[in-house]
Amino acid sequence: MSEISDKEILLQYFEGDKNKAFNLLLQKYQERLYWHIRKIVVSHENADDVLQNTFIKVWKYLSNFKQQSSLYTWLYRIATNEALAHLKKNKPEYHLPLSENESEFANKLSDDNLYTGDEIALKLQTAINTLPEKQKLVFNMKYFDEMKYKEISEILDTSVGALKASYHIAVKKIEEYLKDD
Repeated sequence: MSEISDKEILLQYFEGDKNKAFNLLLQKYQERLYWHIRKIVVSHENADDVLQNTFIKVWKYLSNFKQQSSLYTWLYRIATNEALAHLKKNKPEYHLPLSENESEFANKLSDDNLYTGDEIALKLQTAINTLPEKQKLVFNMKYFDEMKYKEISEILDTSVGALKASYHIAVKKIEEYLKDD
């Protein structure tokens, strides 16, 4: 079976069976959105919660989707906003010193049975985790999700130039982190 297009899903939603269309949308995007969210919130449990909230919002607002952007971009924007809201809501009142935070992050990731990376991948993920939130988002979307700057720009509602600068700075910080390690 070939993958159904976004246009076909939207046509099904607006002119056919909404439930069937939503199920098609879930099948097509659930895994990709999960991993996008997971890179932001780190833990599997949190990613599952955020993914569920994302699809609740999608179900609630899909009838208002104006198709001014692609469905893919719209979904990623909702997922990103939900993940960032989750982080903001669950941010600890205090921050651990960076070195303690890094080791806590590395332990959490290496103990996760869904994490399949090797030691080098763990170092890279730890380096990425030290970045400011926007740089982390831009780096993950560009490097791992292989998104174009234009797509990221629409999702994060920022200029392509700013994204290129954020990505460049993130790469330099990651290189420095890995060099010092």
